[in-house]
Amino acid sequence: MKPRVVIARRVFPAVIERLQTRFDVDANDADEVWPQAQLIQRLQGATGVLITSGERIDAPLLAACPALRAVCSMAVGHDNIDIAACSARGVLVSNAPGVLTETTADFGFALMMAAARRIGEAERFLRRGEWSRWGVDLFAGGDVHGSTLGVLGMGRIGQALARRGALGFGMAVRYHNRSRLPADMEAALGGARWVSLNDLLRQADHLVIVVPYSPSTHHLIGEAELGQMKSTATLTHIARGGVVDDAALAAALREGRIAAAALDVFEGEPAVHADLLALPNVVLTPHMASASAATRLAMAHLAADNLLAALGGPGGGSQAGQPPPTALNAAERVAHGKQVI
Repeated sequence: MKPRVVIARRVFPAVIERLQTRFDVDANDADEVWPQAQLIQRLQGATGVLITSGERIDAPLLAACPALRAVCSMAVGHDNIDIAACSARGVLVSNAPGVLTETTADFGFALMMAAARRIGEAERFLRRGEWSRWGVDLFAGGDVHGSTLGVLGMGRIGQALARRGALGFGMAVRYHNRSRLPADMEAALGGARWVSLNDLLRQADHLVIVVPYSPSTHHLIGEAELGQMKSTATLTHIARGGVVDDAALAAALREGRIAAAALDVFEGEPAVHADLLALPNVVLTPHMASASAATRLAMAHLAADNLLAALGGPGGGSQAGQPPPTALNAAERVAHGKQVI
């Protein structure tokens, strides 16, 4: 009898077919968003689950699903997973870094440019039939080329953004990270320079936020931080909802304390703060930075790679007996003295 695994959201048929060679697959073809109680019900007897960033894996769920051995996410962020609780129960956790870096950086740069050049405002103006003549100051925004790019969070995606800005648009790159990059990496990123958070906020013409969400980064950008930015600056947020205080950002945009913003993530999404929806100088997209067809397929295949390896199945880029390629807790010891894998 094959082990049973659950796929919590609709994925590509090719991914399901791969998993069906080794597992009895319960796939959510209807793409319903399962409430927590229903997710727990579907996981009864399942040894593995492929999830997105929308499913919560916590201690009560793990206690209710004792057969579960692997939680494999096709997202990069993993604040929806209690990794410590998983490790304590011997449940392997994986995410999907790397495969979405360039696609996400492309989108982040596109959002930044849309905010700077007021593209959303201009398109809505045209669609409403209000364009009747050319004007010298009609939707005059800010330049991107030659300006200062501020990157908050210099991981893979932050570095990809820095390369685009410095090498493609001649931008001066300033960044803030918990630790400074080696000098040779800074040089390869067009002379990127580490600065304090306060200096980053004061210097950036275009601030892009790519830090992971955690209790320490909750509302990392709030009223005080927004108050340090230039009135001509833009803010682009492609990290996770909660890093930015959405209410404070809406107030800063409404009062002209910063020029514009572009947001792909929100607190409490899919709900969006009503004040943001009412503002003309913000570009809003539905958490789609990684949404190219090729990248989303690669993300799902990587989650399948991890699931196959975690549960002892060969194929899909992982050989039997090898650790899952992007495990988050494979080296940790669990409470009963066994390795997670």
